[in-house]
Amino acid sequence: MKIVNLDGYTTNPGDQSWDWMGNYGDYKVYDRTTADQVVERAKGANLLIINKTVLDCATLEALRPELEYIGLQSTGYNVVDCAAAKELGITVCNIPAYSTNAVAQLVFAFILSFTNQVAVHTQAVENGEWCRCPDFCFWKTPLMELDGKTLGIFGFGAIGHRVAQIAETFGMQVLVCTPHEKPLDGLHSTRFADTDTVLANSDIITCHCPLTPDTQGMMNAAAFDKMKDGVVLLNFSRDTLVNEEDMKDSINNGFTVLDAKNKEIKIRIGEKEEVVRADQPSGILNKGLAQLICTVIDQYAYLLM
Repeated sequence: MKIVNLDGYTTNPGDQSWDWMGNYGDYKVYDRTTADQVVERAKGANLLIINKTVLDCATLEALRPELEYIGLQSTGYNVVDCAAAKELGITVCNIPAYSTNAVAQLVFAFILSFTNQVAVHTQAVENGEWCRCPDFCFWKTPLMELDGKTLGIFGFGAIGHRVAQIAETFGMQVLVCTPHEKPLDGLHSTRFADTDTVLANSDIITCHCPLTPDTQGMMNAAAFDKMKDGVVLLNFSRDTLVNEEDMKDSINNGFTVLDAKNKEIKIRIGEKEEVVRADQPSGILNKGLAQLICTVIDQYAYLLM
């Protein structure tokens, strides 16, 4: 049996051995593989292991009849044309639960960064602003307490369920929208709701859906129009769940988004323009003249305010 890993570095940058794969056959591991190298490297493989290497119909056809199995080192599987794989008799497997706790923790790292603005206040303290402040109570931005707020969750697999558990420990009410309802064991302030109810009632929304034709662009102009003012939207699914053009068009509260790329957004407020980085405070925004949409972590989380 021939085994080929086209994306080895993503899960093992060299601190572990791949020798265990030798128990199952002859193997070859490539750190990274470009699109034009896929067929050349994978040709003749019976088992193919990938992470983000795209395997479309033409590629799969080129790798048959030898290729029988594709193993994804990830939860998402949209990089594989699963319909073509099924037609060609190729088994496709993913790893649905390897990152449950890590992703749920990251969700709340973002939520707390938005609600408490720790980085902004830390920098202000380091700059001596608190020492110079005439009042003991010092803050640079509005702060939000999570207790009593409503978290909306789209997608309720292992990650969505873990996020709901953590939200409840903060005293939040949780609304879940999913096509696959399941028992809410161990959850007390969580209930299922339809899309419109989640959009209209959530203070914070987080997405944990697979990318499918039904979820592609699901956060669009119609969805934004139904959300509360000041809602925080986090997308921990594939980036194209959010229609970015609709998102920018929907943000018209006193400013214009001129350009958004590489963790920076250029905005105009009146005659004044500013480039705002997702990881730095904005002088304009801190004055309360407007609020911002920030794209952070390569389009994986969005802040709508």
